[in-house]
Amino acid sequence: MTYFVLFVQMYDRTISAPTSPTKMQHTGKRSWEEPAWMGSSPRVLNHDMKSTVSRSLQSLPTSSHSFEPGRSAVGGCGATQSSLMRARMRLSLQERLWEFYQTRVNIPAEEQAMARRAALDICAELRVFLHAKLPDMPLREMYLSGSLYDDLQVVTADHAQLMVPLILEKNLWSSIPGEDTIMNVPGFWLVRRENLEYFPRSSSYWDRCMVGGYLSPKSVLEVFEKLVAGSINWPAIGSVLDYIIRPVVPSETLTLEVQYEMDRKLYVDFLPLLVMEDGTSLIAKPHRLSAERNENLWRQSFRVAETARLRALDQEDGGCRCTCLKVAKAVCKLSPALHRLNSSQLTNTILLLSETEGDWTQEALADRFLQLLRALVGHLEAGRLPCALGPKVNLFCELTEQEVDELGYTLYCALSDPEGLLRTEVEQP
Repeated sequence: MTYFVLFVQMYDRTISAPTSPTKMQHTGKRSWEEPAWMGSSPRVLNHDMKSTVSRSLQSLPTSSHSFEPGRSAVGGCGATQSSLMRARMRLSLQERLWEFYQTRVNIPAEEQAMARRAALDICAELRVFLHAKLPDMPLREMYLSGSLYDDLQVVTADHAQLMVPLILEKNLWSSIPGEDTIMNVPGFWLVRRENLEYFPRSSSYWDRCMVGGYLSPKSVLEVFEKLVAGSINWPAIGSVLDYIIRPVVPSETLTLEVQYEMDRKLYVDFLPLLVMEDGTSLIAKPHRLSAERNENLWRQSFRVAETARLRALDQEDGGCRCTCLKVAKAVCKLSPALHRLNSSQLTNTILLLSETEGDWTQEALADRFLQLLRALVGHLEAGRLPCALGPKVNLFCELTEQEVDELGYTLYCALSDPEGLLRTEVEQP
């Protein structure tokens, strides 16, 4: 089944929705109530169907002027509504977005400060332990990073990244972009051991983590896992700091759970990092799919550059890009159906929109939020979201077809009732 099947299904649901009793099917059911909508009967998508789906997406509105009570995402009775009602609907969405931003998105400064202090305490303990236990391990100074430090974290201050930069000998290691390998995965890199004939194995400290001639991020993580999760007496350290600290098992990466208040938890990801000569940043975070086949691949991180670009654009025009991003992140964090959309995907969608859309004033937040939803639907239709800073990279490459279906359908429905996303979340306990 291709990515386009989702949009055929969504389009069929929309156009088959009866606007009068005469459009009901003979069975008394609307087409979206039939079992086939659960994916039990995959369809073959031909050229005409693709064209129909694309036209339906092009007809979706990007402006909040277009959303009125009872209006469908691909058509409706908007032409009969008064201009006053249109203005009220636009104002309503704008007000709801700002209300959601103030009540659910923003994190109190005190809570952020407490979380940062807890992360700093953990970083200090790890730094002391690693220097004492393995003084010869070639590391640069560890530092804390992530959205908690960029003022882009939302809902709760519950996540931080501890970056652990490794030092590699320039003449012993070289990096190879994923598109130049047999795996052909842009955005992921191999780090190859060089000059073995002149500098045999064990010439580099990190030779112990080499697999098949390449530096394995999995092996590097295993080294640190034995130390951080197996050797450190976290209960004792926690009692001194008045925290409860424990490694998270299982975890994609090495993660520590830190309970620093009765009702406050912080998750600290321990991320080995390589910074290559050209400035490329690679982190030891595995590919979600085919992890065994791609276990030697290092993930390229664009986060610092993406965030800097987003902030620079907002500073140039006093824009609402960061606000729009935080609202979208909060919606995805609070909605189980949207959990698979991550910060990088949302950030890059906004950066791509900024290339063609010039109005990012605070008053345009509602319009830009709707445009973000529509753009995400379009990228899901294509099965591809290019990275704004590296167009070869497909930021949807780690989504399964089922996840694309769920994300696309949820966002497509939200286009006809954008306030529904916010109402649902605000009502959650």
